Amino acid sequence: MRWFHALMPKEERFFDLFARHSDAVVAGAKALRDMLEGGDAVSQHCKIVMDSEHAADDVTREVLIAVRRTFITPFDRGDIKDLITAMDNSIDQMQKTAKTIMLFDQRSFTAQQQKMGDAIMSAAALVHEAIPLLASINTNAGRISRISEQISQIEQQADDLHDDGLRELYRANVGSNSMAFFVGVEIYDHLEKVADRFDDVANEVHGIMLENV
Repeated sequence: MRWFHALMPKEERFFDLFARHSDAVVAGAKALRDMLEGGDAVSQHCKIVMDSEHAADDVTREVLIAVRRTFITPFDRGDIKDLITAMDNSIDQMQKTAKTIMLFDQRSFTAQQQKMGDAIMSAAALVHEAIPLLASINTNAGRISRISEQISQIEQQADDLHDDGLRELYRANVGSNSMAFFVGVEIYDHLEKVADRFDDVANEVHGIMLENV
């Protein structure tokens, strides 16, 4: 039956929905990075993270409804659900990070935290590039594979920044400021989880490519 499905017209609006979601992810990543600049504008940038997460949630609902109502989908229904869920998890984790920053009233951040923010922005940009390529998987298989690898490398870099940052945080606060250490650890861990969620997206994109070439 595979040849029959290949000949049937497919609902292409999924790609538009994925693109809209990736727009929200990029906006959220930029706003999170702007939060890490610190200062009085942290709360303003936090609001953008929250708004972006709400916009992404709206798109996710549209995708899940469309999966149930569409006769022929561009690729496997389960893969569509897994991809949009992975993408949504990435911006959900950004929201959790922003909430943690606001909860502890943080207005200054370490160089490693800012570099992790840079890594998150880079991963978001790569996801934004990868999503439209899924519309022509055979043509774009090589680029999709390279993007997936790049995102995984970024996740590894974020892990290294996380570990280096924790060491410095401990040295700076040992025996003097346990609360600053605790808050710093929380922020580092949330930033690392954002990078991890982007690695999940990369794995989903790569898996879809492998199943459809």
